[in-house]
Amino acid sequence: MAFNKVSVIGLGYIGLPTAAVLASRGIDVIGVDVNEAAVATINCGEIHIVEPDLDIVVRSAVMTGKLRAVTKPEAADAFMVAVPTPFKGDEHAPDLSYIEAAAKAIAPVLEKGNLVILESTSPVGATEQMAAWLAEARPDLSFPQHKGDNADIKIAHCPERVLPGYVLQELVSNDRVIGGMTKACSARAVELYKTFVRGECIITNARTAEMAKLTENSFRDVNIAFANELSMICDKLKINVWELIKLANRHPRVSILNPGPGVGGHCIAVDPWFIVNSCPDEAKLIRQAREVNDYKPHYVIEQIAHAADQFKKPVIACLGLAFKADIDDLRESPALQIVEQLVMANIGEILAVEPNVLSLPQTLADKGIELLNMDAALERANIVVVLVDHKEFKAADSKQFATKVVIDTRGVI
Repeated sequence: MAFNKVSVIGLGYIGLPTAAVLASRGIDVIGVDVNEAAVATINCGEIHIVEPDLDIVVRSAVMTGKLRAVTKPEAADAFMVAVPTPFKGDEHAPDLSYIEAAAKAIAPVLEKGNLVILESTSPVGATEQMAAWLAEARPDLSFPQHKGDNADIKIAHCPERVLPGYVLQELVSNDRVIGGMTKACSARAVELYKTFVRGECIITNARTAEMAKLTENSFRDVNIAFANELSMICDKLKINVWELIKLANRHPRVSILNPGPGVGGHCIAVDPWFIVNSCPDEAKLIRQAREVNDYKPHYVIEQIAHAADQFKKPVIACLGLAFKADIDDLRESPALQIVEQLVMANIGEILAVEPNVLSLPQTLADKGIELLNMDAALERANIVVVLVDHKEFKAADSKQFATKVVIDTRGVI
């Protein structure tokens, strides 16, 4: 059975590109988001996030009538849920409230034969929980947890696995792990993804699919923690960590990642906690890696405070606010966290440089922090902190930093 109409719930960094790619394949796509401004922007053929070439695809999809955005779900053949899954509290418990809200929003328009896919990176069991919420809201329909392959509604989990800056390419080229609640659910989900995915669609169960994404990001987190811990050790031993890593990586079986000011983004800084929360006694290494990476911003702040003590009036230029290079995404950004903490500590005048945003987040704007270009900030600053390796910073003339105290967390200078 063909998919004539697909609804994507959540039009953020994953949902909007997914909706646009589906629409480019000739499928009628209804994008749903609670953000009215985002909905209006998309319906004008424009985008509210930064992602290379996404504006072209969205504009074309809207102009041809294949993509439209709404604030309330409508009937469709399939629903793809791509909403946030943060954590909450000191124990980093997963917050499934966005998934619950999405489930309750689409429940009234579900029809027999529909497919519901959870794309949000989720703790193990979240897909089953979503199915339970849907079943509670629609007792007139049958679901996989009760009727197996014969259920009216098919439900699966398929986590996104894309890199910001390359989302459009990787949505199509990457393999997808598809975990249905039953074999029939998996098969139906594969049919949908094969409409736009050139990579392999690998079938498993829902719980394994959920754990696969958490495992991928935890693996990255552990390796980044090694690099970050190594950088702090090298500082104490007065060794250039960047040179050390280059030398160590000449070993044919060693590939150490680059350290930084911490770990950011909506995945790597969050997902390992889902494993720790579910198995706190067993996830010792994963927890330790998270603690190392969570500590790194505080370590950088201590370095900056020490440098500020050298000046009567320290002026600190913070280069970069995004969580990684050449994007506008500030979610879980250690760079942003560092700048916010510097402002609160009141150790000097803070100048913010972030070439990928037009305005500062309210946490900084409300404090009167200026958003400057790099040249203007370097002219005024006596301390420079490189927090993100944006291309603009890499291209800078090193002479501009010659008279500054430089704290380079990215190995740019």
